Amino acid sequence: MELKTEYEFILPRGYVDSDGNLHREGVMRLANAKDEIVPLNDLRVQRNRAYLIIVLLSRVMTRLGDLKEVNTGIIENLFASDLRFLEEMYNRINEDEAAVTVTCPDCGSKFDKEFGRLGES
Repeated sequence: MELKTEYEFILPRGYVDSDGNLHREGVMRLANAKDEIVPLNDLRVQRNRAYLIIVLLSRVMTRLGDLKEVNTGIIENLFASDLRFLEEMYNRINEDEAAVTVTCPDCGSKFDKEFGRLGES
């Protein structure tokens, strides 16, 4: 089984650049530990915790349309619905859920049981 590390997406509305071009198709990669730690040292994040997702997305989005780079300025200027879409996508692809096969002690049936994110009850 090969690990999938990049995920394509199409934004609901899209980013409109300074020339009026619309960019909707992009790629997001899986986050690594550094992606989640480095933004915590960013002064913008320290002043306003809500800015964390802006910095985080700018690190893991590898492509948006034909833009040369995806930076915090671009993420800041996304429509709110696109920001929510990307935040949900980030959470979905980076989930650390695990599933195991268990056997019912009463009937002997086997089924998969999913466990939530680490640290959650």
